[in-house]
Amino acid sequence: MRPAGFTLLEVLVALTIFAFVTIVLGSAYLNVLISYDAVSRGVQVGEDFAFARQLVLTEPDRKKLEKGGEFDTVDGRHARWNVEIVSTTTADLFNVTFSCELSDPARPEPEKLVQNFMLLRPTWSIDAAERGKLKEEAKTRILELRTKKTS
Repeated sequence: MRPAGFTLLEVLVALTIFAFVTIVLGSAYLNVLISYDAVSRGVQVGEDFAFARQLVLTEPDRKKLEKGGEFDTVDGRHARWNVEIVSTTTADLFNVTFSCELSDPARPEPEKLVQNFMLLRPTWSIDAAERGKLKEEAKTRILELRTKKTS
């Protein structure tokens, strides 16, 4: 008759399986936490970039924008932005290159973002004579297109 219970070998195999399952589940849980942190940090960084871009989009004074700006976020990051504004061949239409750098004390390298967009801003036109000339050129182009369409 054999005594009831587990042998030493059976106990060791069960402990090995338990340890392996614990390691796998623990590493999966850590991966979920790390991914959650990365996503939330990405959302916060995106919101900070969006706030800086909104400052640019709502500012009516071109000279103020060309000086750039900076601000500190609620989470302790520091944002520095600048813009390059280039006139186009259309009156009051400008090509804007927006650059923003977001420094986080917890990260070695700052996050950077560069975006190009077109803005229609009559308040940014510097020279009234140049603006009038561009409007006349646009008017001429429109008239030429109309005459081509009707002929």
